[in-house]
Amino acid sequence: MGVPVAKIGIVPCSGEALPAGTVCRLACRRVLDKFRKDQTVAICLPLFIAGGEEERGFAARHPTITVDGCEKRCAAKATEMFSGKPAQALLIPDILGKRGISMPTRLRVFGSEEESAVQAVADEIAASVDAVLVQTRAEGKPYGDL
Repeated sequence: MGVPVAKIGIVPCSGEALPAGTVCRLACRRVLDKFRKDQTVAICLPLFIAGGEEERGFAARHPTITVDGCEKRCAAKATEMFSGKPAQALLIPDILGKRGISMPTRLRVFGSEEESAVQAVADEIAASVDAVLVQTRAEGKPYGDL
């Protein structure tokens, strides 16, 4: 029997009106489906806010990483309000600014310029997952069941 794998909840913003919301969703899906698929689970922000017991319970028992597309920080605020402070709270404009990448201006059809933003955010999320896993193990926290 192997060692249980810690699961990190990823809480992406759901901003449909801003290009950063699209970047957020695409980058989070990349991490959830490819980069850290065995270590992460998605937490649906609208359901979380609406009272989804499964989402809120998971976020209360497991570390979470929130990813917000704007300064409103809806994902981080909702997570803290309903389940506790996120292990890490990422903000897309900060991630892109650190890397000298411009915020995309398109809402839907993304090309190579937008791809660099999505990749940068996905890389930052994956690095955050790794950091939270290291911290969780160092603190000897148990891994909850899914």
